[in-house]
Amino acid sequence: MSVTSPSQGPLAAPSSSPPTAGSNAGTNAGPKPRRALGWRFRFGVLSLIWGFSFLLIKVGTEGYAPFQVTFGRLFFGTAVVAVVLVVKRERLPRGARTWAHLAVAALLLNALPFSLFAYAELTIPSTLAGICNATSPLWGMALSLVALSEDRPTRRRVAGLGIGFLGVLTVLGAWQGFSGLDFRGTSMALLAALSYPIGWIYVRRTLAGAGHSNLSLTGAQLSIATVELAVVTPLFTSLPTHFPVVPLLAIVALGAVGTGIAFLMQYGLVSEVGPTTAQMVTYFVPVIATAAGVAVLGESLSWSTPVGAVIVLAGAALTQSKPRARAGNRPDQS
Repeated sequence: MSVTSPSQGPLAAPSSSPPTAGSNAGTNAGPKPRRALGWRFRFGVLSLIWGFSFLLIKVGTEGYAPFQVTFGRLFFGTAVVAVVLVVKRERLPRGARTWAHLAVAALLLNALPFSLFAYAELTIPSTLAGICNATSPLWGMALSLVALSEDRPTRRRVAGLGIGFLGVLTVLGAWQGFSGLDFRGTSMALLAALSYPIGWIYVRRTLAGAGHSNLSLTGAQLSIATVELAVVTPLFTSLPTHFPVVPLLAIVALGAVGTGIAFLMQYGLVSEVGPTTAQMVTYFVPVIATAAGVAVLGESLSWSTPVGAVIVLAGAALTQSKPRARAGNRPDQS
C-alpha cells in the first residue's frame, strides 16, 4: 500500500499515478544534473512546508476554534488548486457515483483528520502531533494486511510494525505509566493518523482507475471537504467577534501553502520521480515539526520524544519496504 505524506492527505490514487521520469534515465545526459537538483530542492521545500504545518495549526488555534482553523485551511487550499484547474483547463469529475465516493474520501482524508489534529493541538504540543502523524504508515500496514489481499506480509514488514509501535510507546512514556500525558489530545492525533490509511484503502477500492486525472479528483475532493466543514463549523462554533492577525495569517499559510501549493509540489514530484521516492517526505516531516515546535514555540522536549520518533520512523520505513526482486526479474524502479 502506498501512503503519501499523510499530514495533508489530498487524493492521488497510487494506481493512477503518472509515469516516473526514471524510465528515461540515460537519455539526454546534459540536463540530468539540473533535473536531479530540481526535484531534490522541491522535496526539501515540501518537507519544510509539511513539517511547519503542525506549528501553523498550533498558532491558528490560539485565535480561532479548531473547526474554524480547518475550514480556513480547506478554503484557502481549495482556492489554490481551483486556480490551477482553471489555468490548465481541467474539468471536475462527473457522475453521482464518483462524487459520492469523493465525499467519503474528503471526510476520511481531509475533513476528519485535519479537524482532529486541530483539536488535539489544543492540549498537546505540535511536536507530539507531528510524531503521531508519522504513525500513519504503521496503521496503513496493519490495515492493509486485513483489507487488501494483494499486500502480503513479510517478516521485514511485520518486524517494522512491531518496532514502530514500540517507538510509539517510547514517545508516550509507557514505562512511566503515561504520566503527564494528555490522553484526549494524543488519542485525537493518533485517530487522525489512522484516518489517512482508512481513507486510502477506500480510495484504492472505489476510485482507482476512475479515468480522471489526480488533479481533477483532488480539486473535487478538497471542494467537498470545504463544503463539509462549511456545514459543520457553524453548528459547533460561533462567528468570531474579533480576528487576531497572526493566527489568521497562520491559517491562510496553512491552507494556501501547506495544503494547496504543497499538493501541487507533491503532484509534480510523483510525476517526476515516482510515488515511492515522493512518499519518503513522510519521514522528514516529524523531524522538522519537532525542531519547529522547540525552536519557534519553545515547546519542551524530553529525551524519549526524539528517541521514540526515530524508532517510529525506522519501523515505518520497514513497513514500506518491498521484497527484493528475484534473479532474472527486473527490479521495480518506481
